[in-house]
Order: sequence, then structure tokens, then C-alpha cells
Amino acid sequence: MSYEQFAYLYDELMKDAPYDEWVRFVQDRLKENGDSGVRFLDLACGTGELSIRFAKEGFDVTGVDLSEDMLAVAQAKSEEQGMSISFYQQDMTELEGHGSFDVIGIFCDSLNYLKTEEDVLQTFSSVYQHLKPGGLFIFDVHSIFKISQIFINQTFALNDEHVSYIWNSFPGEFPNSVEHELSFFVLNEKLGMYDRFDELHFQRTYPVENYKNWLLQAGFGFEEIKICADFENTVPLPQSERIFFVVSKK
Repeated sequence: MSYEQFAYLYDELMKDAPYDEWVRFVQDRLKENGDSGVRFLDLACGTGELSIRFAKEGFDVTGVDLSEDMLAVAQAKSEEQGMSISFYQQDMTELEGHGSFDVIGIFCDSLNYLKTEEDVLQTFSSVYQHLKPGGLFIFDVHSIFKISQIFINQTFALNDEHVSYIWNSFPGEFPNSVEHELSFFVLNEKLGMYDRFDELHFQRTYPVENYKNWLLQAGFGFEEIKICADFENTVPLPQSERIFFVVSKK
């Protein structure tokens, strides 16, 4: 599969993602923090959908992702839209060479793709080293409720003219983890047939207290950690699906 095809499938899968809600959420938190937050690091930026939106809002954006294919598409998309964004291929557990930022974000539950607790802690430590004093680290994760009650043992499907998919979710190897098996069927217009592409995605989440403890171990202070849910500045409820952490560095 070429990177154009992979990115097309990814963007198709994510076409209903609330990208503008992430932008609004960050802007609201910055206003509360009394900071314009010009220099922005978008970790696990994927095909650049959020990076481009933040750039359009006036942020000086740097995007980092582990996938060379995703970054190639992100670069092409940003250039097509006249955005000046620097993209780098790097593991977010081992950031280096980027200087410091006013805001660092890990959105769209990308942190849940890390397989071990050590990876999460190392990511938080990398973020701490690259965040300016007074800056904000904002990320979201799937709640345990969403993993266990909405994903596991469920099937999702899309039947469209040009692309369709079947998405099955199964319990993962670790507690509060899930494996997503996706089969895409993409119309090959030249042949008048559908090409099939299969992908396997792993996600894992943890209790809120675990994330708080790892943030503390990374160097953030207890009073610097705020937790809310589902794009609202309100405390998480038992059935909240997306948990947000807004962490300042003093």
C-alpha cells in the first residue's frame, strides 16, 4: 500500500473526528492560562489535520510523528494549503533537537497507542524537557469505560461507494487494552473492483491516577494537573469517554 492510499484510508476513518473541538479546547485553556502560546508542538500529528488547523489559527506549529508515510502526506497537505509547518519523524518517547514550546499536545487518543507504562512515563519526561516554564501540556486518552464498554467485542462498519470498512474490536493482551482489526475495501476505478487492505491497531489506557502519578514522576507538580472530560471543562463522570489532562509547568 502506498502512503497516499494509507493516508486516504486514515483520513476517511477519521473524517468525523472533532478536530475543531480540539482547537477550541486548546484555545480556551490558553485563555485561562493567560498565555498566547504561539509555539506549538503537535505530537503524533499523523496526516497533519490538526497541525494545519492550529497553523491557520496563528500558531507556529511543529509536527512530530513516528510514521514517515503519514508525515509525507502531512507535508504535502500543508504545502497545498499554504501553511509553513515543520514536520519531523521521531518517537515521542525520545524527543530531541526541537527547542522549547509554549504548548505541547498529544491529541486524538494517540497516547493510547503506546504499549507500556514505561513508554508513557518517558513521553511525559520528554514533554517536560521541551515545555517552557509557564507552558501547557494538553493530552487526551480513552477512558476505561470507553475501552471496556464501547470498543471491546464491538463491530463498526462503513459502506460507501468509494471506500468501505469493517472494524472489529477485541480484548487486548493487557488490562484495559483493545485490538482493532480493520478491513478496508477501496474502489479501484481502473479495474472496476475493490482492493482490500487490512490493518491491526492496539490501544491501551490506564486509571486516571496512574497518569497523574507518571506526570508527577516526570517533574510536574500536583497543583499543576487539571483533569476534565469530553471537551468540556468539567470533571470526568463514570461514563465519560475521553479524559483530558491540562498540565502547566511552573
